[in-house]
Amino acid sequence: MLKRYSSFLLLTALAMSLAVSSQAQVKALRFGRLVDGRGHVLQDAVVLVEGERIVKVGTGASAVPANAQVVDLRAYTAIPGMIDAHTHMTFYWDKTPGSRPWAQLGSLGPAVTVFLAQENAKKTLETGVTTVRDLGSFDNMDLAMRDLINRGAMVGPRMFVADYGLHINSSPYKPGATPDPGQADGVEQVQRVARQQLASGADWIKMYGSTGSDQDVTGFQTFTYEEMKAAADVAHKAGKRIAIHTYGPDGARDAVRAGANTVEHATDMDKATIADMARRGTIYVPTVDHNRYYVAHKEEFGYDSAVVNRLNKYIARNFETLRQAVKAKVKIGMGSDAVFTGFGENTRELEWFVKAGMTPAQALATATTTGAEMLGLEKSLGAIAPGYYADIVAVAGDPLTDINVVINGVKWVMKGGQVVVDKTPAASSAK
Repeated sequence: MLKRYSSFLLLTALAMSLAVSSQAQVKALRFGRLVDGRGHVLQDAVVLVEGERIVKVGTGASAVPANAQVVDLRAYTAIPGMIDAHTHMTFYWDKTPGSRPWAQLGSLGPAVTVFLAQENAKKTLETGVTTVRDLGSFDNMDLAMRDLINRGAMVGPRMFVADYGLHINSSPYKPGATPDPGQADGVEQVQRVARQQLASGADWIKMYGSTGSDQDVTGFQTFTYEEMKAAADVAHKAGKRIAIHTYGPDGARDAVRAGANTVEHATDMDKATIADMARRGTIYVPTVDHNRYYVAHKEEFGYDSAVVNRLNKYIARNFETLRQAVKAKVKIGMGSDAVFTGFGENTRELEWFVKAGMTPAQALATATTTGAEMLGLEKSLGAIAPGYYADIVAVAGDPLTDINVVINGVKWVMKGGQVVVDKTPAASSAK
């Protein structure tokens, strides 16, 4: 009896050892070309992945270990997994006939919305975006989605979230009404609400420093410089960062002065503000393509010609501000501001960057190295190098000569060592 029990223990230990060995098997990814995000391009590249990290990068067949699981992607070019600096992942529309996206928002309930928003997450991965900074939700849905993805219970990009976002009181007083958790007026309330957002689990502070959203292209400053600085100070003292939304130049000027880590959308910024951004290292996330999306999807939103005309005029101003920022060497991050059916179009902003004067390589860097710097994760994200997360994208073509290769040519995506998208012919034939 004792012998049989000992044999059982031995077999169990052997099975567990084999299972661990199988899980820990090194994957050797072979690419025809590799753009590493650090200024290097390798031919016949080999990336060794163990678990969720990259352990080695080499070239040629000799770089492939004898016991490795080989993934042959030599028909493609590898680039780092990209970072979308501005999304709203939980803004989901189920396309019920007769419904409109903005009117439906919030009506499905938090649990149903988070479940359905998996579609937004998967479409984001299909664009080669493996990490997002999600700048605004409600009912703690972004926190839930982030945590479900981190647990492996949901497939989606790595998320860094801002919960509600701070905004001024914009509704008439109703006796007995519960204030929106993001509502704040005055320095003391800003400090309190910012601290509450961080206490709830937010990774970033988001502050709506001006009017402006979807069909509203006004940019009237809302929070004062003192209020912006109060929020920035709370974030920075807690070791966190702050993004300030502003459609207009006044809010942008004060956001930069107040210490914002990133400024979202801003148009019509003057030369002094742009120069201040460049000097301080403030990252500009212009989101030009966001309003192009509204124009292209005007029927879904029910926007008439007057709305479209306003949006097109705003796009022109937004693009000109971007062009001036590129010329002044301001750090620029790729942010789609994706909402509803905008997921799957996350990287179209890169085309605007090239039109504004960037090379394709510089445009790609906005979504890799600058995105990683924005998050303070320069040693984990934004590059294909030992020690970094195995966030790797295979594209068809040369991304350094044609940015459309990045936008339209994504064929395969790995996030944290797991393949999450595979549109290669081998995958199609295996189905």
